[in-house]
Amino acid sequence: MASFSNLTIGIAVASFTIFQLLFHVLSSWVSTRITPGFNNLSQKRKIEWNSRTVSTFHALVVGGFCLYILLYDDAVNADRLWGDPSVVKLNIAITTGYLISDLLLIIYYWKAIGDKFFVIHHLAALYAYYFVLSKGLLAYFGNFRLLAEFSTPFVNQRWFFEVLGYPKSSKANMINGVLMTVVFFVVRIAVMPIYYIHVISSFGTEAFHRLGFAAQSAWIISSVVLDVMNVMWMVKIAKGCYKVICLIGQEEAKTHRNGKSD
Repeated sequence: MASFSNLTIGIAVASFTIFQLLFHVLSSWVSTRITPGFNNLSQKRKIEWNSRTVSTFHALVVGGFCLYILLYDDAVNADRLWGDPSVVKLNIAITTGYLISDLLLIIYYWKAIGDKFFVIHHLAALYAYYFVLSKGLLAYFGNFRLLAEFSTPFVNQRWFFEVLGYPKSSKANMINGVLMTVVFFVVRIAVMPIYYIHVISSFGTEAFHRLGFAAQSAWIISSVVLDVMNVMWMVKIAKGCYKVICLIGQEEAKTHRNGKSD
């Protein structure tokens, strides 16, 4: 029977509460003080703004924690299926609180931020993380998935620039667009071979059989679902980056022509 430690439950509940507070109170309060344009947004866009602010904060917290675990948690890295999940559980409990909070907000504010792909993403992640938190399985792989969060701040920043009226040809927008594409590719696409090599290398081992069919299915299915969506998003982002590069080329050509005419 699955069981959750009091610490895990406490962190998940605290995480949920903090992210709700950030969404409903702190995001608007901070944004009005650092970004005058926030007050000019429609109510619908303010809702999405707050949602993306919370998303960025979550990404920075768990992304940094994830990298630390991958670099320094020898127990998890030595045994990817059954390694001591104590530290990983803390990180995934934070993410679980965030995912539940965000899922409820998506449903409640569906007209403003509803997105079926995000619902699928959140449910797939929660299903997989259930096995890490309740049974201590697959801690390495559960933590590895959180590397993807490093791309989130750049994706959100692109939207912030857009609603604040920054021209697509502005230097800030173009730099963020290129960085977003590069980071998204590195942490979500380029790492796929490493991830799936580790997955495949575990097949047929005694440790893999000990997982049981339910955990095996949750692990493989959720990984495939999440990565199919990552590939779809990567295609869209790459098309946007191509347009940004074209804008850069046009700006350079215009500058060159102006220089000649002077």
